[in-house]
Amino acid sequence: MKGIKYTAHEKEKAIKLWLADGVDVFKVAKKFKCTIQSLYRWRRQYDGTTDSLKNKSSRPHTPHPNAHTDAEAAHIAEVLQSCDGISYAEVLGVMRAKYGYSRTYGGMYRFIMKHKLRPARENKNYIAQPYDTPQMLGVKWQMDVKYIPFECGRGIYRTERLYQYTMIDEATRERFLYPYKEKSGFSTVDFIKRAIVYFGYLPHIIQTDNGTEFTNPRGTGDGKIHAVDKLLNRLGIYHKLIRVYTPRHNGKVERSHRSDQEGFYNYLSFKTFDELLEKMQAWNVRYNNRPHSSLRDKHGRRSWITPLDKRAEYLEELKTNAGGGYHIRFLKSRAS
Repeated sequence: MKGIKYTAHEKEKAIKLWLADGVDVFKVAKKFKCTIQSLYRWRRQYDGTTDSLKNKSSRPHTPHPNAHTDAEAAHIAEVLQSCDGISYAEVLGVMRAKYGYSRTYGGMYRFIMKHKLRPARENKNYIAQPYDTPQMLGVKWQMDVKYIPFECGRGIYRTERLYQYTMIDEATRERFLYPYKEKSGFSTVDFIKRAIVYFGYLPHIIQTDNGTEFTNPRGTGDGKIHAVDKLLNRLGIYHKLIRVYTPRHNGKVERSHRSDQEGFYNYLSFKTFDELLEKMQAWNVRYNNRPHSSLRDKHGRRSWITPLDKRAEYLEELKTNAGGGYHIRFLKSRAS
């Protein structure tokens, strides 16, 4: 069948079954899941040896007429090594001025990538560290924003951008979601207040990326404190920013957004903002009450417990003073 690769031994076995044992060609094709045309082609190739049925390379015997020559390859490698940090546009300019190179930028770039003429540079100053997930309630929350797909909306929300704010406790994987019509510092401040009320306690750390809805752009130098930092400073919460261009450092909330897409947005349809809010809250309840594969019980065993089960387990540890002197700032309304 199309797409199936047969070994020389499989082909020989099929030919012998067909010719030596006199089995009907249709039955042989069905048994080996191949076409009759393939059987006839193998019979033409077969000379009594297994080697005659080996798959031949599909690579052309002669190089493409427009392929780079060995001289061009050597010149490109020489230019790349001549200056650290030289850009591909500069390489192209030198090649054209010095060697009369006539190929396009794209053609040269693909050739460099294919033959690995410029090895990937390593950042020797950065050493990746294993991520230490908190083992107690409220140590660290991760926060991020996700675009709500246009195709989920109806009417005006078919073209109007909406955003899902997400807060997740790293230890329990319990989440809080809320939709907003804008992605801004004002929305973030409002969301943090709502999240604290929802969880019923204040975390020690809130971790975010470097988006302008969370912090001032780097290098602004205006000395102004972002609205989010003002709120967190007043509440005694440390605002931790992840390394730039490394969203994996916020991996728990990023992974939960993939679950949102697969389990919620692929089936969502709404006409009003209130309808979206209602359905999002229902989805959040479902998420927090379904087993999470990465959560383990107090004995370290994978037990497929839910985020709310894990929260209850940590609360019990705090009540029995098993938290090792760890203190959490509960709101009075949800101190238990």
